[in-house]
Amino acid sequence: MSNITRRRALGVAAGAAGAAAGIALAGSAVADAPRPAAPAAGPTSFDEVYQGRRIKGGPSGGGHHGGHHGGHHGGGYSVTIDGEELHVMQNADGTWISVINHYEPVATPKALARAAVRELQGAPLVPLTLS
Repeated sequence: MSNITRRRALGVAAGAAGAAAGIALAGSAVADAPRPAAPAAGPTSFDEVYQGRRIKGGPSGGGHHGGHHGGHHGGGYSVTIDGEELHVMQNADGTWISVINHYEPVATPKALARAAVRELQGAPLVPLTLS
């Protein structure tokens, strides 16, 4: 015969009922969730001076990988700091990273360029040579 007490049996039953209610509630929340909007056409172009550095970004005609001057894996988007290319990449979740901010994804290429300027702390952006 089992050594289960009435208190344990009630606790198990209450836990199972709570879990079932939680699953049902989560299912209805998913069903009622708004549908995501259609994807935007892509990030907009920018050209500004940020902390004394000229940052520019915009679509490039380089195709999937963007070519040497079209941004690295940026879906045809190019970013420069003082005329030097900042290699950028868009993640699957839509965030952006660069060779300078590889582990700090941001929402837009403009935010990425600004973060890179802050990280550089006045140092020049050295061209990245890809073999």
